[in-house]
Amino acid sequence: MIVLGIEGYEPEWHHDAEALAAVHRQRFTRIIGRELLAGWLMWDISARGWFADGPVILGFAGPNGLGGANVEITHRKFDECAITWNQVDMTAPIDWFGTGIQLDWRADPHGALRRARGQVLREVNIIERITVAEWLPRVLHAVEFRFDRARLAVYNAMDENGLTDVPDVDLPVHSWRRVRVA
Repeated sequence: MIVLGIEGYEPEWHHDAEALAAVHRQRFTRIIGRELLAGWLMWDISARGWFADGPVILGFAGPNGLGGANVEITHRKFDECAITWNQVDMTAPIDWFGTGIQLDWRADPHGALRRARGQVLREVNIIERITVAEWLPRVLHAVEFRFDRARLAVYNAMDENGLTDVPDVDLPVHSWRRVRVA
């Protein structure tokens, strides 16, 4: 099966921060203290820009710098997120639903990724937005990576991924909830 044009990619979608954190806690714990080697984005060759529907891939060093792990994060719809591990073969061709869009992977094309590269991971959180709607009091919003001297959040940009490194002190306290993963 091919999902998002990527053969072998099998995301499991979550819309609850606690559930998403629980499923991935053990694996995230293993990369705490590891260096971010690079971040990759799906790149539209013709448009010369980030194709934000594809996963954001963060590559972390392994023990002693060997045998690292790639974490792949994708957002869709209003509040769904999938996290996978080492599923995306970035050397394989991407076939976006037979559309002919020419896609490839680019390392660190976004400023937020470049600023986090080389930093040691200290904490991972799932960020929820707090709403006033009784039917949906919390919305899964982002996966946050906190490094020694940087912050990186892969967030839901309304049916695609967004990236930011805005310091969390700039987030309104009453509108956000942080669920600790590792």
